[in-house]
Amino acid sequence: MPTGASPKREREYQKLERKFKKEGRYAGREEEVAARIVNKQRSEAGETKRRHKAPARSASRRKSRKHHATRRAGR
Repeated sequence: MPTGASPKREREYQKLERKFKKEGRYAGREEEVAARIVNKQRSEAGETKRRHKAPARSASRRKSRKHHATRRAGR
């Protein structure tokens, strides 16, 4: 489990891991899948800090991409 996870998320991770092993799902990858699910939930709940933000595209960049796409479609 990643550092900074709350005890609640730690319990959730362990519960998912046990569940996957019991059901035989994700053979050999139970820990990884459980961690990914918990990390995704933490991220969506705003419990994590984002390291990198995607750069905002400028309006001119969007227009040029749109023009390029329509131009290619006409071929």
